[in-house]
Amino acid sequence: MTAARTALVLGGNSDIALATLHRLADAGLDRVVLAARDVEALERRLETNPLPIAEVTIVAWDALDPTGHVPLVETAAEALGGIDLVLCAVGSLGHGAGIAATSASAASLFESNFSGPATALTDIAQYLVERGFGSIVVLSSVAALRPRRSNYLYGSAKAGLDAFALGLADAVAGSGVLVHVIRPGFVTSKMTTGLRPAPFATTPEAVADAIADALTSEKSRIVHVPRVLGPLFALLRITPRPIWRRIAGDR
Repeated sequence: MTAARTALVLGGNSDIALATLHRLADAGLDRVVLAARDVEALERRLETNPLPIAEVTIVAWDALDPTGHVPLVETAAEALGGIDLVLCAVGSLGHGAGIAATSASAASLFESNFSGPATALTDIAQYLVERGFGSIVVLSSVAALRPRRSNYLYGSAKAGLDAFALGLADAVAGSGVLVHVIRPGFVTSKMTTGLRPAPFATTPEAVADAIADALTSEKSRIVHVPRVLGPLFALLRITPRPIWRRIAGDR
């Protein structure tokens, strides 16, 4: 597709989102709206590491409040003069939220990783289809392909978002809107601070490069980062469960 000039980011505090904006600035991105719940934290980050983008607008937005989705689209469209790209980087890891998790923590993980982003993207997709142009990038995870026992709540929530994004890609086919599903493995970022890196660990910058590459495509894509995780998880998905439990361990 034509290089995006404008972007709306859901989850503006995400390391991957900010790395992607730095990467896309080189390709012509010059106006962006960053939607985030913790606006003050995002403002502090940008003071020390500003984006090389001409116009940056920060908007307070909570993915868990569905009444705010349509106003966000309207605000972003007005500020940008039209939304070319939507990057969905909302989510929380909740590492270790397995069998000991409470119902409240489970609900929070499901809302932040699945229902919140999915409801927001439902309204955003309608806007883009009406416009007849645009790309949506959804940050999923290889955890969606085979949840681990230590963190199955996060994996199952990401599985829901992943399935939603794939269905959305089919629903908007032929409308001029593309949906790219990005499935990173372990990413060394602030969200994984203190955790032991998994095999094939990657970086926000590597994920950003993969997103930039996907945006050059004329069709919706599924992208694993690093690429080896695609064929690897095709095998792991059919690995017998007792063996999978030994492989995954307590990660």
